[in-house]
Amino acid sequence: MENNAEDKIIPVTSIDSGDLEAITDDLHYLNIQIVNVCFYGRPGEQSDWVLIDAGMPRSAEKILQEAEKLFGANNPPKAIILTHGHFDHVGALVELIERWKVNVYAHELEMPYLSGVKNYPEPDPTVDGGLLAKVSKLYPNEAIKLGSRVKALPHDGTVPEMDDWRWVHTPGHTPGHVSLFRESDRTLIAGDAFVTVKQESLYKVVMQKKEISGPPRYLTPDWPAARKSVEDLYALHPARAITGHGRPMEGEEIEKNLDLLVREFERIAVPEHGKFVDGE
Repeated sequence: MENNAEDKIIPVTSIDSGDLEAITDDLHYLNIQIVNVCFYGRPGEQSDWVLIDAGMPRSAEKILQEAEKLFGANNPPKAIILTHGHFDHVGALVELIERWKVNVYAHELEMPYLSGVKNYPEPDPTVDGGLLAKVSKLYPNEAIKLGSRVKALPHDGTVPEMDDWRWVHTPGHTPGHVSLFRESDRTLIAGDAFVTVKQESLYKVVMQKKEISGPPRYLTPDWPAARKSVEDLYALHPARAITGHGRPMEGEEIEKNLDLLVREFERIAVPEHGKFVDGE
């Protein structure tokens, strides 16, 4: 296994970094610098649990510490589920797999980027939105190599080790991006299909200013697909959502904001210019 970005230092963080918060009684999220990872499972010694996404480079120890607090020592997850394979969602993945000897699941269209076959498009620093967009050329885009540990999500929409959840294909940000949805309480783990902070703005990211937004502009190559993905998630009428970046939204807040994003997607989400706009 190999991840050339796992030791890279990304010198940006938010005021929420290191905070572990509950979304439901069996779903927690941990903010790591500027990205969220999720822990699914009821807290308790030796409880079964699942990790969703794997954070920034150099974050393995923090993830391990919080997992131990929630589920006890020497209790690896039953699986790791990836919404997608960008550097800030797989930063600690190789180290965690080596510690836990656990399988990783992702959409089959994400496999080339997780098996060393194909790199993601290079970030586009020309998009508008703020300083983090302008420095995005520094962000890694190389594929990682997970070997036999990475498996394709089942075609029937079920999520391994997550009963009552299903995965929803939400491409645009990446070809194999998925979101996770539980119908019983309409809880949504959106990944980066949409986010709740303007990820291009350094100030808003540092302060975690809550604001509905599309996927990060500098790393989204297919805007028509991204729009369709937001529409598909809106049609689920989630009662609460945790996104890859930003704080959770629930109730009337998520309903109104997703409605706004669907109606004004071009204004809110799509950059005014850039190499990915209109498929350029």
